[in-house]
Amino acid sequence: MSLIWLAEDEFLRRQVALKQVNVNDRAAEQSRRAARVLALREARAAAQVGHPGVVTVYDVVRQDDEPWIVMELLRGRSLAEALDADGPLRVEQVIHIGLSLLNALRAVHRANIVHRDVKPANVQLCDGARVVLTDFGIAIAPGSSDSRTQLCMVAGSPGFVSPERLRGGKAGPASDLFSLGATLFTAVEGTSPFTRDNVAATLTAVAEEPPAPFLRAGPLRPVIEGLLAKEPDRRLNAARTYTLLQTIRPEHRCAEPQVR
Repeated sequence: MSLIWLAEDEFLRRQVALKQVNVNDRAAEQSRRAARVLALREARAAAQVGHPGVVTVYDVVRQDDEPWIVMELLRGRSLAEALDADGPLRVEQVIHIGLSLLNALRAVHRANIVHRDVKPANVQLCDGARVVLTDFGIAIAPGSSDSRTQLCMVAGSPGFVSPERLRGGKAGPASDLFSLGATLFTAVEGTSPFTRDNVAATLTAVAEEPPAPFLRAGPLRPVIEGLLAKEPDRRLNAARTYTLLQTIRPEHRCAEPQVR
């Protein structure tokens, strides 16, 4: 659990976001140490990417042996907040978000990182139509296994974790693309494609069931269906997804997502 603070960089005279790793004072030292490791790994993962579609990390500072991550301040709101406030987005807006996130994910994967937690809450819709992927707290190198974060991911975003992860497989770029498909479905339809009454049922739906019916996706449907393929080797890759979204885009007069 973390807290984000608005802070002032007095040396450079700019506002920044300050991420505090919020660990209960009564937590066991092992838990506190694990939280510190994850915070540092998050900062290093985001810093390695260096892409405008990924949140910029400026520094990590320590106070009382606790790490604080200094990041760029992103104006706007998350995709999750936008959906809660205004409901589903228009197809042309979702196309813009999809293209932006694909560019970000390709940069992430080139840096030998898998995000593992792509979801609406981790997509920031900024002023000027910029779309930014945030929260690299459980990012990992492709093919790696990390039992410390696997449970965290499943508990935190059960409707967006890929089926291969649920089957005990290792994370790869295709895992992020499945999560992207679930995110785009949520953006255009207004609900997660696999949401059920409880976590166990949701995870079962991710692993075994088709997504919820498409009601608003229109030309986005085949793209999202391709991203939500259960088997990674049958899933659309980033290059093909980008081409398909670009093909769809001219058919709609694309308005960028509005941030209020």
